[in-house]
Amino acid sequence: MAVTKEQIVAALAKVASPGGAALPEAKVLSDIVVSGDKVFFSITVDATAVQAWEPVRAAAEAAVRAVPGVKSALVALTAERAAGSAAARGPQPAHVANQPRKPAAPAAHGHAHGAERKKAGIPGVDAIIAVASGKGGVGKSTTAVNLALGLRDLGLKVGMLDADIYGPSLPKLFAIKERPETIDGKRLKPIERYGLKIMSIGFLIEEETPMIWRGPMVMSALTQMLHEVEWGKLDIIVVDMPPGTGDAQLTMAQQVPLKGAVIVSTPQDLALIDARRGVAMFKRVNVPVLGVVENMSYFLCPECGTRSDIFSHGGARHEAERLGVPFLGEVPLHMTIREKSDSGLPVVATEPDGPHAKIYRDIAAKVLEQIKGGASSGRQAPKIVIEA
Repeated sequence: MAVTKEQIVAALAKVASPGGAALPEAKVLSDIVVSGDKVFFSITVDATAVQAWEPVRAAAEAAVRAVPGVKSALVALTAERAAGSAAARGPQPAHVANQPRKPAAPAAHGHAHGAERKKAGIPGVDAIIAVASGKGGVGKSTTAVNLALGLRDLGLKVGMLDADIYGPSLPKLFAIKERPETIDGKRLKPIERYGLKIMSIGFLIEEETPMIWRGPMVMSALTQMLHEVEWGKLDIIVVDMPPGTGDAQLTMAQQVPLKGAVIVSTPQDLALIDARRGVAMFKRVNVPVLGVVENMSYFLCPECGTRSDIFSHGGARHEAERLGVPFLGEVPLHMTIREKSDSGLPVVATEPDGPHAKIYRDIAAKVLEQIKGGASSGRQAPKIVIEA
């Protein structure tokens, strides 16, 4: 029998808040998402009360896991700070908010650097790279999927993580509809397609379910999908990032030892403005930029062979040169790439001998060259710069 929201609320009613009220009556719960045998929700409290609420969060998660039929649960503690408070740095998950902080060392020119900390990698995974864009609609996810397959074709064992919590794309791009299995009720087993190990929040929820989550919930979900998934032995994980420079990007940059980032842009000026922001953000947190890909670079008419530069041409190459980062290649705007992507049949996997697969494999080879060339070797944990 399917787990219902009513069962979850009934289980949470047995958990007392710090003030003694039953948890559902404390008015701190977000909407409870029940997806098959998996449950997600957050508890939102004032940041000053985080320490008192963390045991409640743990008790709530345990209560939910004890409900018959529930195999996994994600309960995040969202700590909000009052506007204007001295520590108004935005909401943080409890496991971050509770950590003792070392005093920041003073820096010149009005900057302060937080204390460096060693970031935990994923056991068995040699490298993690991010594929990012400054804005949506530039074909980043399609590029990420075919880049991962290109790395596979180079003989690597590859995984993919969909870090776009609000708009996951990998279920569509791989035509995956099944749910991941759990191992001992604690760890998720990634779904395999075309030799890749894949994980996405989209595998755990219905396609049309909106993810109305605050930043800390997103951060907690990303952390769980990285560290509570049985990835096994992999040479590399390719992370399909959401567009922009928000919580997900900072979570990955600050908590994961990224080997580097690939920036995807279209050639026109509007997209390049946002691509510059993406490059600047990764540089700011000391993540090497492995290079820039110009997607939808040009269009070849399938009837007459005439080339049209619909979105201009060469802008990403010039921008990469100006910013001093490698240019990885041009991907054309072509019906085959679009049709294959929409059908969940990525072109590198299903037309490996075609011209488009060769383009993606060439890009993958350049990315691998950047990684092996030591672009990120000896890198220290990022120093987050706070403007005075």
